[in-house]
Amino acid sequence: MSYFEGMPFFFCLVLVLLIAAVAGYMEKSLRWYTLAVSVLFLVFVFGGKTAQTIYLIIFCLWSLLLVKGYEKLRARDGRKEGVYHLFVLASLLPLILCKVTPLVHMDLFGFTGISYLTFRVVQIIIEMYDGVIKEIKVAEFAAFLLFFPSVSSGPIDRSRRFLADWDRVLPRNEYMELCSRGIWKLLLGAVYKMVLAAGAYQVMGYLEGESHWYLLIPYAYAYGIYLFFDFAGYSLMAVGSSYILGIETPDNFRAPFLAKDIRDFWDRWHITLSHWFRDFIFTRFIMYSAKKKWFKNRLQRACAGFFINMGIMGLWHGICPAYILYGLYHGALLAGTEVYQKKSGFYKKNKNKTWYQVLSWAVTMQLVMFGFLLFSGKIVPA
Repeated sequence: MSYFEGMPFFFCLVLVLLIAAVAGYMEKSLRWYTLAVSVLFLVFVFGGKTAQTIYLIIFCLWSLLLVKGYEKLRARDGRKEGVYHLFVLASLLPLILCKVTPLVHMDLFGFTGISYLTFRVVQIIIEMYDGVIKEIKVAEFAAFLLFFPSVSSGPIDRSRRFLADWDRVLPRNEYMELCSRGIWKLLLGAVYKMVLAAGAYQVMGYLEGESHWYLLIPYAYAYGIYLFFDFAGYSLMAVGSSYILGIETPDNFRAPFLAKDIRDFWDRWHITLSHWFRDFIFTRFIMYSAKKKWFKNRLQRACAGFFINMGIMGLWHGICPAYILYGLYHGALLAGTEVYQKKSGFYKKNKNKTWYQVLSWAVTMQLVMFGFLLFSGKIVPA
């Protein structure tokens, strides 16, 4: 069984969500039910995968040890930067091993969802360091870490937001309104993934077999459209299922192909990922580099931050030329956009004019589609 794929998964999902809807209608708490079914899905998904199951168990125990250990150290010793960095690195270690070991023909911690589970653990440790999170209980940690709709591919929630939803019991009217929105997202996601993404994949498959260079353009568009409907469809189904379980998981896409510039695109595409990187990598780099006075001005800091932020995002996708180049490409686009918008009088004079916004949108879409072509591995090995 795989998350949001195949009849066995959807049969179990419908049954689980029907029970949740009845409990929600009766104004019962869903917190323990949500945790129980999350563990149950893990058993079904990983049951036949011995190595993945072992790695998942080790990862969960390691993450719990780190979170509870850092919680105690932070309460006792306060903010110690060296200790904090050590715990963040330790929380990233399984993911690093997962990404690096295939290069030497090994496969450590290669289980479904490790990237997204790691984001959750790192976020908790960072916010403990900031003093935003004082304590997290074992059951709360397990519920947040293992929440089944978003285990495999997100969206990436934040622990405080998730646990506020997990603890609440909604009045009947509020729950039924949330449930109806969840059903709509679930059905729309199924259409996205099983109809529209499948259609784009057929076109992409046809173009894949052609060697003419001029077909790279339609291939890039077919691949970009496939990526959107496949991933946005998955995300919608995950968010819709979350709603029915009483958890308002944030949306992951917001009409990205209407973006008017690259910054706008990353505020619309894989939103929870780009905002996670923005909050925990880009912003912290900007603050730290300003404190250390590494750059002469804000613009230089921002440009360097974009390259580092997107370079790490490329590496997160995988240690291969296509993904690394994709990350650096978007870093360059974001840095260039920042310089242009801050320095260009032409931009400041015309940015609100209709003709300029249409032209900016058209240029942005070509840049985005070329980025998808890089990501696909069609012109650079993936």
